[in-house]
Amino acid sequence: MTFTRLQKFRAGSLVAMIIMSLAWHGAAQAADWASVIMYHRFGEDQHTSTNIRVDQFKEHIQELTNGQYTVLPLNEIVDRLETGESLPDRTVAITIDDAYQSVYEIAWPMLKDANLPFTVFVSVEGVEKRFPGYMNWDQIRELRDAGVHIGHHTYSHSHLPLMSAEEIEADINLASKQFQAELGFVPAIFAYPYGEYGSDVKAVVRKIGFKAAFGQQSGVSYSGHDRLELPRFAMSENYGGIGRFRLAANALPLRVTDVTPSDNFLKRNPPNFGFTIVEDYGDLNGLSCFSSNQTGGAVPIEKIGDSRIEIRLAAAFKPGRGRINCTLLGPDRRWRWFGSLFYIAK
Repeated sequence: MTFTRLQKFRAGSLVAMIIMSLAWHGAAQAADWASVIMYHRFGEDQHTSTNIRVDQFKEHIQELTNGQYTVLPLNEIVDRLETGESLPDRTVAITIDDAYQSVYEIAWPMLKDANLPFTVFVSVEGVEKRFPGYMNWDQIRELRDAGVHIGHHTYSHSHLPLMSAEEIEADINLASKQFQAELGFVPAIFAYPYGEYGSDVKAVVRKIGFKAAFGQQSGVSYSGHDRLELPRFAMSENYGGIGRFRLAANALPLRVTDVTPSDNFLKRNPPNFGFTIVEDYGDLNGLSCFSSNQTGGAVPIEKIGDSRIEIRLAAAFKPGRGRINCTLLGPDRRWRWFGSLFYIAK
């Protein structure tokens, strides 16, 4: 069988179109961001603020295994963000703080059945001293041996912004010593207790040499993000409905720079909060910001030039933790998200 020159041209054009289509599809699915989800307790209804109900967690797992998402180990995501290697769109990581017993008894069997990787950030004192409701080292070793990623969550789980640099370093090093003795390694990824940090805390974490550190401010981790201020979406009974979970798992980054104040441990309350948007998202009139110290809707924002956003809050934050979250509707009805968490001393 012979082909005419026209037939050969048409066949070659068809092959080229297929290759271009596949290349475009692959590029469309590539991303440099991931949503990181955070839990604490499972089925412990007496701890409403940190607990997720089992029925809620089942819904989350069903959502993550419906074929739309790629759930990867947290350490792999951190490595890819650092090297610039692309991630699949809708990449999600599962993290769990503190190492409560319900992780071992409830969450791990459910995640294992669904073949979903996850990280446990271990607060060492609770394990070491056998605090009620915590796992023990034998159970944590069992998780480690099964491939569960273990993260660093200090020794005492204290409010780090209230401690001196020397106290913070000593606390972290004490935990590291126990990790080495009990697990044979020191975790390279850190989570701030309560999500609280300031410039001084970050300086200690950087000095010790952690590869990355996660807070509890809402948002999406992306390749240009400060590795020691990576965000997570916290899930609890009151904020763990399937609607909010889908919003978090589908979130897109709102890429910003020049955030003020630069220190999350507030010296001025309320803060003069502002940031510069570093990508062209088109019309910014849909940008909305919300503050935990104000009810009744979005706070007023001032747009300066094409990309600078400034917010002046009418009231001070109460002592403890305060939050500002900013969102902008993106493609496919997915929300771009940037959040800040502040610590306010009494």
